[in-house]
Amino acid sequence: MNITPTSLPGVLVIEPRVYGDERGFFLESYNRETLRPHVDIEFVQDNHSRSGNNVLRGLHAQHPRPQAKLVRVTRGEVFDVAVDIRLGSPTFGRWHGQVLSAKNFLQMFIPAGFAHGFCVLGDSAELMYKCSDTHQPQCELALAWDDPDIAIAWPLQAPRLSKRDQAGLTLAQLRELGKLPPYHP
Repeated sequence: MNITPTSLPGVLVIEPRVYGDERGFFLESYNRETLRPHVDIEFVQDNHSRSGNNVLRGLHAQHPRPQAKLVRVTRGEVFDVAVDIRLGSPTFGRWHGQVLSAKNFLQMFIPAGFAHGFCVLGDSAELMYKCSDTHQPQCELALAWDDPDIAIAWPLQAPRLSKRDQAGLTLAQLRELGKLPPYHP
């Protein structure tokens, strides 16, 4: 696996070795020992998501039980985003976006304390992602996908959003409400 750091400490782009021929392909999508020097986390839950054309999901996080995520696309293509929402972090409010697709096989690791979202770049897409903690509805945070203080350069204009995502709060609002996770260097 080729593991590349991004401009956000802890957010990694992972490129597995893909072995292909006329029959198809094989790849190792996760190997704890290979990732351990970069990501020493026990994943406890796997999720599978399917979304249609022009869908944007996120930006989602959990606090006080944050989740780290290892995200990959098994069908289609998405623009995947991580936002640092750790209060006091030197990269607080900054984001990294990465195109993940079933063709490029790239994965993105998103540490705990970051919000995560994605938008579909075609007719539909399916994502699979590992989580370091189980889903806790009482801990859910929805950060506004279009928060002007974050200014994510989403590659779409008028996305299809869930009611939860339509009601997402800005980073400033979440800070005022005391809902953001702390930064632990």
